[in-house]
Amino acid sequence: MIKNFILDYWIDDGWYVGKLREVPGVFSQGETFEELKLNIKDAFALMTDEMLSIPVQNFKSAELQIEVP
Repeated sequence: MIKNFILDYWIDDGWYVGKLREVPGVFSQGETFEELKLNIKDAFALMTDEMLSIPVQNFKSAELQIEVP
């Protein structure tokens, strides 16, 4: 299955740095925009592979209150 994501990116000290808007925690960088896109795809794959390896039946949920500015 193919799904579209928004890649937010910027240039920092000559590097293309980016994150997937819909997936918090997936960041990467590259010397070119093309390299950034490849690295973001790798970072997403690593994150999803790791998530799939966690046994879901052991998860519990709890409500958490956090003060936000």
